[in-house]
Amino acid sequence: MNEAILAHFHPDERPFVERMAKVAERAADRHTVELTDFLDPRQADIVDMLVRRHPDLHVLLAGGHPEAERKRAVIAPSYIPLEPADARLALIRITAAGGKPAELEHGDYLGALLGLGIKREKIGDLHVSPDECQCVVAAEMADYIDLNLRQVHRVRVMTERLPVSELKPVVPELTEMTLSVASLRLDAVAGDVWRLSRAKVLEPIKAGRCRVNWKTEDNPACLLKEGDTVSLRGFGRFRLVRINGETKSGRLRITVAKFG
Repeated sequence: MNEAILAHFHPDERPFVERMAKVAERAADRHTVELTDFLDPRQADIVDMLVRRHPDLHVLLAGGHPEAERKRAVIAPSYIPLEPADARLALIRITAAGGKPAELEHGDYLGALLGLGIKREKIGDLHVSPDECQCVVAAEMADYIDLNLRQVHRVRVMTERLPVSELKPVVPELTEMTLSVASLRLDAVAGDVWRLSRAKVLEPIKAGRCRVNWKTEDNPACLLKEGDTVSLRGFGRFRLVRINGETKSGRLRITVAKFG
């Protein structure tokens, strides 16, 4: 792949970019339909950009519902029509044995699925409610999950395959908070959101454990803007909703929304 193009991506992203570029080239050269694993929003943007470099290709992104975060990409020659069914998605419903509320969290369900030896790339969004979890997964993994998933955390569970059309999306809970920050630097905002000292917030950022809009960001001085989503491994995720203006002392008033 052109080194000039790779230079625009973070080093951690380049293997993915090179791999997806080859997938797009294969679809264009061999006139085949190519299906990816689940992609996060940043990866989906990269795939869309790579496909647009080929005027004879188009791409469909599907994750079970329009607002899905994780989606599979179907890449094909432009003369081949694409439909959501081409993404080969499946829906698994997980409930506690005995019908009692499971009181389990997103991490419990995801951990149980990964504990079966399934790669994260084969799992889409998990929609968790008090009574169940609806898991969007790659169709090729659905039977395996249905046969083998019998426990989540310490709770015995039952599974059931459902049509994807029966998905009931669960919108993540957001808690808004207003802060006064010294600047819009990543380290300043993240430190105030999670009440971390400068030293404690710098370490994970510089170690590559922070993402801004799903892109690895290891520069603490990166300036955030309205709409940016920030995640810090081990601490969670927040979105910068609004910049409300300056205080009399010159600090910035911002509104952020924390997930979960």
